[in-house]
Amino acid sequence: MGRMTDQPARWTQATVYPDMWVDPDDDPRNSEGRAPDGELATLADFLANYRMTLRMKCEGLDAEQLARRSAPPSTMSLLGLVRHLAEAERDWRRWISDGDPLPKLYGARDADFDGAVAEPGEIEAAYEALAREQAATDAALAAHPDLGERLGRDGIAVRELLVHRIEEYARHCGHADLLRERIDGRVGQ
Repeated sequence: MGRMTDQPARWTQATVYPDMWVDPDDDPRNSEGRAPDGELATLADFLANYRMTLRMKCEGLDAEQLARRSAPPSTMSLLGLVRHLAEAERDWRRWISDGDPLPKLYGARDADFDGAVAEPGEIEAAYEALAREQAATDAALAAHPDLGERLGRDGIAVRELLVHRIEEYARHCGHADLLRERIDGRVGQ
């Protein structure tokens, strides 16, 4: 007799490759065909794909599922990741500015995760904040197309900031894979 568990069975909507999130023909990310030309275009493409991956990991879930914590003592949730990345986007603008940092969106340390509650208004606000902060950081960096240009008080290179943004999204997309699988068994890609 099999062991009883409250863990969901692994599943996928892919039919061609059942270990993937979606079949390649249904994947909205630019993962097939020729990669963009040039370093800046390549970095922008990777960032866009990781941003889209995060949204895909959150699709089709209700407020309770988005706010569900991973496992104690962690406060990590998919909604917390959305809020955290909005906060990170805002903070990255501080790195390229000589001015004072913008105020935190969600408050003190870990408030982005701690305040991720299962309320539809909170979820809508988190997605709006993420889109707004991404657009603002993208616009600030668009004024600096030279990847070697050094910006801000610390003289960070534009390239370093772009690579760090990609790394941050990629790392958190890995967390999102595990969070989503724990919620409903949907596997990552």
